[in-house]
Amino acid sequence: MSVEVSNRLRGVAARLRAVARSNELSLVVVAVVVGVLAGFSVAAMTELVDLAHVAIYGIPFDVRLSAAARVAPLAAFTALPLGGLAVGLIDRWRRARKLPRAVDPIEANALRGGRMAMGESLIVCAQTVISNGSGASVGLESGYAQIGAAIASRVGLALRLRRQDLRILVGCGAGGAIAAAFGAPLTGAFYASELIIGAYSLANAGPIFAAALAATLTTKALLGAPYVIVAPPVAPLALGHHLVLVALGLISAALGVGAMRAAALLERGFAATRAPPWARPVLGGLLLAAMTLYTPQMLGAGHGAVGLDFSAELSAATLATLLALKLSASLVSLASGFRGGLFFASLFAGALLGKLYALGVDAVLPGLGLDPTACIMAGMATLSVAVVGGPLTMTFLVLESTGDLGVAGGVLAASIATSLAVRATFGYSFTTWRLHLRGESIRGGEDVGWLRDLTVARLMVRAPPTIPAETPLRDFRAAYPLGSAHVVVAVDEAGHYRGLVLVPEAHAVPLEENEDGGPVSAVARLAETTLHPDVDVRSALAIFDAAEADTLAVTERDTGHVVGLLGETFAARRYAQETDRAAKGVLGGG
Repeated sequence: MSVEVSNRLRGVAARLRAVARSNELSLVVVAVVVGVLAGFSVAAMTELVDLAHVAIYGIPFDVRLSAAARVAPLAAFTALPLGGLAVGLIDRWRRARKLPRAVDPIEANALRGGRMAMGESLIVCAQTVISNGSGASVGLESGYAQIGAAIASRVGLALRLRRQDLRILVGCGAGGAIAAAFGAPLTGAFYASELIIGAYSLANAGPIFAAALAATLTTKALLGAPYVIVAPPVAPLALGHHLVLVALGLISAALGVGAMRAAALLERGFAATRAPPWARPVLGGLLLAAMTLYTPQMLGAGHGAVGLDFSAELSAATLATLLALKLSASLVSLASGFRGGLFFASLFAGALLGKLYALGVDAVLPGLGLDPTACIMAGMATLSVAVVGGPLTMTFLVLESTGDLGVAGGVLAASIATSLAVRATFGYSFTTWRLHLRGESIRGGEDVGWLRDLTVARLMVRAPPTIPAETPLRDFRAAYPLGSAHVVVAVDEAGHYRGLVLVPEAHAVPLEENEDGGPVSAVARLAETTLHPDVDVRSALAIFDAAEADTLAVTERDTGHVVGLLGETFAARRYAQETDRAAKGVLGGG
């Protein structure tokens, strides 16, 4: 390539970046491109998994794995452990190469301003395809969202988008992938807003809905929606029906919280076997294979099983058994090391819970006349809200599946009850709970990365004036006359912090003509209270309040050496500025 052509290409790229950064409509165009790429990715991953199911389990191509009448035990006991081995060895290879852990879309938007690495995301997608393709009880939706968001992030970084625009584009990629998976653009759009971006805004609506629609149309044109849900008409709901569905939502909240806590216990259980991490998915695969001896419905995400069980006449005992097995299979899959999501698995388990709940309601209140389909749809939505989050996301999934605003209203009431109960008693979705177990404290995609970046180290005044703590007060006055400084840091011989000396106070102490006033440390304040460079500004302001101080010294955590000073007024002003900037970014302000 000649220098002239290279320069022209760079010029074109620079103009594209300038347009993308300066024109709101251009972000919609970029979002459409991201949506199309996400749709292609969803279609490709789905096709690979379907081919694997046909090849491994010998099922017809038009039959979902979990809907198969039976599968050969030899296939299950071979494919699942081998699939687990492949997933485990990929993780071992990644650790040996010291490759960083993949960042999921929620974590990327909350902490990294939307920055994601394509290489790590491709590894996650490969592991997800292997896991679901071998029959593990996980869905592809986390892989869909991962690759959609990663594509969006790379496109946004190439265009050098601003932080908030990049976060919106990551939401477009993840939401577009979910929309494509379910053939439900409204569901994907609200998934992006609720779970990935963490805020609703009219300014964000254009690119998000454009990406969701583009991804849906792309995947439908290629192979149809992989996870589309079709429900029969639902009888109208009365006020009493809404109350009964709200009660179902509370049951789903309890079940979801229990499942999330059980996942952590199972992870500790696999670790207690002392098997190396790469071998734990093999153990999980053997357990899953044993569950398939009861029914193949434990295999895969469960899409085929939902269609199979929706209208089937099943006893309460059978429903309870299937529900327990499906939750166990999904949690064992993830706890042992398989990759995948719980989005559709929770929908399937919720459908079983709703159907079981409908039997109970009919037995206790036979004259209520509640349509069992309403219970099934509410069970799907509420258990998914408990595990995944997003009450509006799940409500719109029901709406797009049934086309019934009446049942969507009942599901929305139940979903809100579920969300409130989970937040009050637990506070996390499954994704954020797993992040919490790794030491993170985020509870959604809201942008808190700017807060973590705004640390004391960025705000403090470096190299503050210091004086040995044993210096006589008279000598201190000579070294720091009134007006020369406001605060001086007292340190010992090793440079360790010993308190703050306010210059006006030091000069206000009465001294006789022949007195030296004793060591300056006697008038020093806050000898036990300091800030550290890595503390964020919000935590620093809390320390200021507790100490009732205007200025604090900044010391190194390990050595106690003084590295700076920070004033409360300046810290509060910078915090207010950054908070205002973040709010404008979310709401689309200038």
